[in-house]
Amino acid sequence: MRLAGKSALITGGASGFGLGIARRFAAEGAQVLIADLDAEAAETAARNLDCHWAEADVASNASVGNLAYLVADRLGDLDILVNNAGTTHAPAPLDEVSEAEFDRVFAVNARSVFLTARHFIPAMKSRRAGAILNIASTAGISPRPGLNWYNASKGWMITATRTMAIELAPFGIRVNAINPVAGNTPLLPAFMGGDTPELRARFLASIPLGRFSEPEDIANAALYLCSDEASLVTGVALEVDGGRCL
Repeated sequence: MRLAGKSALITGGASGFGLGIARRFAAEGAQVLIADLDAEAAETAARNLDCHWAEADVASNASVGNLAYLVADRLGDLDILVNNAGTTHAPAPLDEVSEAEFDRVFAVNARSVFLTARHFIPAMKSRRAGAILNIASTAGISPRPGLNWYNASKGWMITATRTMAIELAPFGIRVNAINPVAGNTPLLPAFMGGDTPELRARFLASIPLGRFSEPEDIANAALYLCSDEASLVTGVALEVDGGRCL
């Protein structure tokens, strides 16, 4: 029960890494709220985990503002914020990605972090406590060709994590990130441009330990970074990547 007595908001928590984190946090005693654009999936996940849920568009200021009211009503003071919601564009040469795809990637992967900061950090500052975790990617430090603007959005997130950490440290707020390697999540086919044995083999060839990440791998790292055991850890972008970035 390493998170007993703590409350946690997990964006994009209805599937993939977010659901793995929600499951682990709930098992460790946290009071969890799953926020997701897919309301049906969020409700199902929350029912299975006996936690709270909310429909939210993390790229919308109005939606995130409403989410802040819901979190305060259902959880009270927020101890842990996990910015997990993310998306990508299909693999393509950088000059062939559409403006709409570019805008969508940066709205979900970057603007969302800005918006949750606006709506949740003031209360954390007042309490002089809190842990924020951003789910970035190995793509932010070891880019794959064809995913240029996704890579850039995750590089932004890593830099945002470090600058948030240094600014918020005087308020007792820790900010860290996790850089997962490609994982068995609903986004995997989008990263690979399909899902065939050949595409999987090509991706796996770049991972020295020879397997994709699993939601449980990321949840284990998230648990440590958001727990009191990591009380002296801030500004870290932890690679959970099977050696991908070596």
